[in-house]
Amino acid sequence: IDIFKYVIYGVAAAFFVYGILLMVEGFFTTGAIKDLYGDFKITTCGRCVSAWFIMLTYIFMLAWLGVTAFTSLPVYMYFNLWTICRNATVVDGANLCLDLRQYGIVTIGEEKKVCTSSENFIKMCDSNELNMTFHLFIVALAGAGAAVIAMVHYLMVLSANWAYVKDACRMQKYEDIKSKEEQELHDIHSTRSKERLNAYT
Repeated sequence: IDIFKYVIYGVAAAFFVYGILLMVEGFFTTGAIKDLYGDFKITTCGRCVSAWFIMLTYIFMLAWLGVTAFTSLPVYMYFNLWTICRNATVVDGANLCLDLRQYGIVTIGEEKKVCTSSENFIKMCDSNELNMTFHLFIVALAGAGAAVIAMVHYLMVLSANWAYVKDACRMQKYEDIKSKEEQELHDIHSTRSKERLNAYT
């Protein structure tokens, strides 16, 4: 449990640092978008960094989807256990059982049931640790779901930002080519006008 606790601390610290990196990259990209319509020109390195963050966030989102699916199983299991505890107090003399094989905790060949008739089950239902653990698993599931939603939202924003930068770079190149062509046409027209004027004189 201590090792698992330190792993959770490490993951939380790593994602805190990653969140700060995403925020800094978002500020720089947003500033680049605003300045792009002036004299600013995006570098290839900036586009590579944006693409790298998109790929990394997508991988982390898939990992957090797995964490969300993993944390939903204990919530479901504890909800069933809590329901059995509540029903055991309502219906006197009922022998309700929870089969652990349906959760994949034990193999199909082993028959492991937790029934309300045992004293350990009654003590477990009366203990405060069951409610505390149930609420902590709910908080873990909500946190994992919020992390997935945040990463999906960031992926949408970052992908749109990257597409805007790419389109703006193309538009900038188009405007540069167009202005050069207009300048060349203007030079040709002024040269011909001078030639005509010289021919008349």
